[in-house]
Amino acid sequence: MIAETVCSAVAVAGLGIAAVTAYRKRFLTAARLAAYSLVPLGLVMTGAVGWVVDTAFSPTAWAGFGVLGAAWLMFVGTRAVERRGGGTRKERRAAAKAARREAVAPAASAPSLGGGARTAPAQAAQPRRKEKSTAGGADDFSDIEAILKKHGI
Repeated sequence: MIAETVCSAVAVAGLGIAAVTAYRKRFLTAARLAAYSLVPLGLVMTGAVGWVVDTAFSPTAWAGFGVLGAAWLMFVGTRAVERRGGGTRKERRAAAKAARREAVAPAASAPSLGGGARTAPAQAAQPRRKEKSTAGGADDFSDIEAILKKHGI
């Protein structure tokens, strides 16, 4: 009840100041003051002031605001840790496995027939020539045998 009375008094005072300002031929400023002074009156008439007053003195509402704040802090904190830590757990495990493989045997993952993806543009730039096989495709199998022997198969 007191909040509604205070808001109504502020609105009347603001309209009085706007009237004095308009009397001094400053109509734009007077219109702006009238608009600002009508906001509290509109809030009282819509019931928003009553809701705010009920919320301000309710322990349950403040507990709800606390829970919302905690949820927001957790969300922001986890996003910061995720960006700093390098992604999800699955991505970190994959990166650790790749680092271990490179540290143990970096040449083991390189293909034996060529440089792989690093030399693919260079190979694409060179025109391919058809090689004639003397044994009718035996050269192809010798390459495969060499690969299998290298891997111990």
